[in-house]
Amino acid sequence: MSPEHGVAPGRVDALLEAEIARFEQTHPRSGRTNERARATMPRGVPLHWMANWPTPYPVCLAEASGATLTDVDGNTYADFCLGDTGAMFGHANPVVAEAVAEQVRRGSTTMLPTEDAVVVGEELARRFGLPYWQLATSATDANRFAIRIARIATGREKVLVFNGKYHGSVDETQVSLRNGRMMPQPGVAPNAVDWARTTKVVEFNDVPALERALADEDVACVLAEPVMTNVGVVPAEAGYHDALRDLTRRTGTLLIIDETHTISTGPGGYTRAHGLDPDLFVLGKSIAGGIPAAVYGMTTDVAEAFLRYTAKDDYRISHGGFGGTLVGNALTLRALRTTLGEVMTDDAYRHMGALAEQFDTGVAQVIADHRLPWHVTRLGARVEYLFSARAPHNGGEAKQFRVPRLEAAIHLYLLNRGVLLTPFHNMALMCPATSESDVDLHTGVFADCVKELVP
Repeated sequence: MSPEHGVAPGRVDALLEAEIARFEQTHPRSGRTNERARATMPRGVPLHWMANWPTPYPVCLAEASGATLTDVDGNTYADFCLGDTGAMFGHANPVVAEAVAEQVRRGSTTMLPTEDAVVVGEELARRFGLPYWQLATSATDANRFAIRIARIATGREKVLVFNGKYHGSVDETQVSLRNGRMMPQPGVAPNAVDWARTTKVVEFNDVPALERALADEDVACVLAEPVMTNVGVVPAEAGYHDALRDLTRRTGTLLIIDETHTISTGPGGYTRAHGLDPDLFVLGKSIAGGIPAAVYGMTTDVAEAFLRYTAKDDYRISHGGFGGTLVGNALTLRALRTTLGEVMTDDAYRHMGALAEQFDTGVAQVIADHRLPWHVTRLGARVEYLFSARAPHNGGEAKQFRVPRLEAAIHLYLLNRGVLLTPFHNMALMCPATSESDVDLHTGVFADCVKELVP
């Protein structure tokens, strides 16, 4: 760790050691549960990400409600992770729970549409401005299908992504930039993907690099978050989205906007708030009250290409490489309709945004009090702090600002005192059930943690 982060490495190491011991004392049953699970699951978890917390073993959940978690040892937490956005509108929302329970009794999946599908399609078009919509089971699948449609519509093969992005586990996107060269993302094996054939990657906010990458007119689509969120928040600089839209149009490249994280901006996402005009739009994780679901929308022109490719011809049916047997099932559509109509409301966003502003102010004050070269950024209901004096310009810079051991020490200190952040970075989300006292708890514990770290 370098001195510019404002914290001596020795203090971080000492805090980590003390907090690990405290965690083991207060989470014995979680430890025993994980040990038992290791006999049948790698790392003792059903998804390896669940073991990526800065703890000796994962906390084992007993119950989640609103913005509160309870583990098997009886510890409770103010939850600012919210399932890494999947529960951004709260756990076990009673309105959604009742609707889902009712639908389960009426049948969950039949491979037939329901009237809920009509309402969901109309609401998505109203919110996000794109006229045609399809469903997927995850944002990864929605991105995969959006890329496939773009290739069909353009006749091109390549997809362009930004260094430090996250669009799920789509094979073509598992790349990064290292010394200006495209490389497999750390921890990703090359396998059978020929990235030189399928992918281009540039830094976010770099208009000349984007222009060079699109100049050959061989890119089917640019897949972009409107603000990068997976390496700390990287805001779009003034004029960047205008340049992105202009360059994609001039080169015949389709623009896919992935709002799976940036839906924190508002009821219509960053797209509506800032007047973006994508050809395709992807949204997942949070939109069905915890039921796995994602949607992807498209313009009329793109929908016509999609229809030509997937049309039933002479009674022969082809899935065209889209969908899945459980996609668009009745249970998911009921959850989607209820969440969009009764949970993701303007009032809910006002509440979430006000608390995020309170959270932002509290963190900024602690940073200022200790004169630390850190910063905090808010994106609607999402707040992140990073160990640099300013927001990063791009993903490569954001990676350089990360300090894993310092991050782990802060997260574990907070967790041991009843505050849960997203394990992958310093991200906090507000939900409709988050309270001012939850935010004050974080501010107070964060301030105590910094006092431990800074002489």
